Amino acid sequence: TLVAELRDTRVEAEAWGPGAERVLDGLPALLGLLDDPTGFDPSLHPLVADLARRRPGLRLGWTGVVFEALLPAILEQKVTGGEAAIAFRGLTRRHGEPGPGPVAAAEGLWLQPAPEVLAALPYYAYHPFGVEQRRAEAVRRMARIARRLEELAALPGTRAEVGAAAAAVLARHAGVGPWTAAEVTLRALGDPDAVSVGDFHLKNLVAFALAGEPRGTDERMIELLEPWRGHRARVIRLLEASGIEAPRHGPRYAPPDRRAM
Repeated sequence: TLVAELRDTRVEAEAWGPGAERVLDGLPALLGLLDDPTGFDPSLHPLVADLARRRPGLRLGWTGVVFEALLPAILEQKVTGGEAAIAFRGLTRRHGEPGPGPVAAAEGLWLQPAPEVLAALPYYAYHPFGVEQRRAEAVRRMARIARRLEELAALPGTRAEVGAAAAAVLARHAGVGPWTAAEVTLRALGDPDAVSVGDFHLKNLVAFALAGEPRGTDERMIELLEPWRGHRARVIRLLEASGIEAPRHGPRYAPPDRRAM
């Protein structure tokens, strides 16, 4: 459990539990204080320049913990954010543990299930949380090698180089595609060039914000972001923080009930 508070120009933090010292050592990275925007040129597009001017403190932070980012990313595959949140919350409350320390107890915070717990669950134990066999098996497979995955955080190179190398390793495993790998390398490793290809909404946001086009494709998104290669995730974060939304068309999506699958 970590509590961090901004006091004037200082950040004061306290942590509880077996990983407390590691979390405090990693606090500068988590808060984005180690983020390096060198080479990022927002002036290449007037909107990006304006957003960068209005949000000078936007930084990319990272946790340094791969599996903790991988679990929610797998649960988010091909479902809505709401469905993924329900699945993650259900798994955590059923198979996780209460967070250590007084703040966690007061706020009702829980730790996500340990990899060995998730690996031991049969695939059908995930069904009550709306997770079908395909995603359940992906979680179980990756949970079995969770300890090895954490070695990715120690790869040498810049954040973008580490992210690219880690994404290549992750993508070798069934159930982890480009979208999932990008989500993990951004959250866990701070990859400033991660692009979540295959995201349902992102391609439309990029096309609308940068080109005024109401609908986009992954190919068009990559084309529009190319001027910022090396910092494409930084541009995406600025667009997401702007509140800009592409026009929506068609009926609202009605999530199917996967609990009885």
